[in-house]
Amino acid sequence: MNKNDVYHFVGIKGTGMAAMALILNDRGCKVQGSDIEKYTFTQRGLEQANIDIYPFDEKNIHDGLIVIAGNAFRDDHPEIKKAHDMGIKVYRYHEFLGKMIEGHTSIGVCGAHGKTSTTGLLAHVLSGIAPTDYLIGDGSGKGVPDARFFAYEADEYRRHFLATKPDYAIMTNIDFDHPDYYTGIDDVRDAFQTFANQTKKGIFAWGDDENLRKIKANVPIYYYGVNEDDDFRAVNVKKSTTGSEFNVLYRGKDLGKFSIHMYGEHNILNSLAVIAVAYFEHDNLDEIRHELETFRGVKRRFAQRKVADMTIIDDYAHHPSEIDATLDAARQEYPNKEIIAVFQPHTFSRTIAYLDDFAKSLNKADKVYITKIYGSPREKSGKVSSADLEAKIVKDGGLIEAENMSPLLDYHDAVVIFMGAGDIQKYEKIYEDLLSHLSNKLN
Repeated sequence: MNKNDVYHFVGIKGTGMAAMALILNDRGCKVQGSDIEKYTFTQRGLEQANIDIYPFDEKNIHDGLIVIAGNAFRDDHPEIKKAHDMGIKVYRYHEFLGKMIEGHTSIGVCGAHGKTSTTGLLAHVLSGIAPTDYLIGDGSGKGVPDARFFAYEADEYRRHFLATKPDYAIMTNIDFDHPDYYTGIDDVRDAFQTFANQTKKGIFAWGDDENLRKIKANVPIYYYGVNEDDDFRAVNVKKSTTGSEFNVLYRGKDLGKFSIHMYGEHNILNSLAVIAVAYFEHDNLDEIRHELETFRGVKRRFAQRKVADMTIIDDYAHHPSEIDATLDAARQEYPNKEIIAVFQPHTFSRTIAYLDDFAKSLNKADKVYITKIYGSPREKSGKVSSADLEAKIVKDGGLIEAENMSPLLDYHDAVVIFMGAGDIQKYEKIYEDLLSHLSNKLN
């Protein structure tokens, strides 16, 4: 990275883009960016780092810049087009990430689900044992002097993760997501196979995933899970309302007991993957244990707060498997409370592809409310509606709109989980404001 250049991010408020900008800023580079004027949750970190954010405008582009273009924007975006017309160097986000990880022991975390949570935990643990740069899909990014490790989220969408060649790869699962791009599960597995071929030292893969078991590589593959044929196993698992504890066996060798203050089976598996990577790069298991115990999660992944007598959980879950994991975690932490799910379907193609699966997963909550489908710049309409999903829900609830969130005020001393990858936080904020106002009136 050249500290004399100015790096201009087109779409700087995107989660990966914001994280990348923060890393470059920490490395002493000059960073700026442009985006929509609407406030986003990634914005605060950029502002705290004194990174200038401009409204989109082709006038932002001038000589002396290196442009990094967010993958949500096509080449005909005014700023990107002008940069190309002027002969300014333009990198796509994933291309630049491939350059950033060079010179470090890099660990790419990929999978249809669990990338952000696992990358966040990995970054936390590695940062406690050696200088670590990290890029997490919740907008968090950090660059430190003389970093040994680089932990990053490797996104399989449109095969973008193939622009990176890590030392290690964590593969949490393979699932048919992104039906607007992938043709089916075989196509997804083919992308992961190519990523495996590019991995230099070792792969850590969830042992229960039959598609991951089909992956071949020129480096060792270590499977993690709870079964006897896994290389890293969690045994003597004990779950409680304060988290989970378990012993870890590596090919029969007991590495001792580990505790996490997180909930759900998926967080045990995520922890196993992180323990496995750290075990190969660090010989002090007690330090690894300590770092695991002090982790408290990442943004928009089971993030909690109390308002009045209600527990409100904000979660990025937008796929049936992720909904299952989120509800499992809520049941573990709140076994005696009513669980109300408020779900925003994300994209029409995903909704229609998983209509029955969404209903099956959501029906595990006690009450279910469905918002309007959140589209995308590439997909503004489709042949499915929220009413089609709501018709398959057997639990009480129904369709809910931002203009009328009052049905949620009927619940007391319960847990409301807002789930989705769109603007579900808009609904959450309206409900919180209503709840706070009502609580103040009663008091």
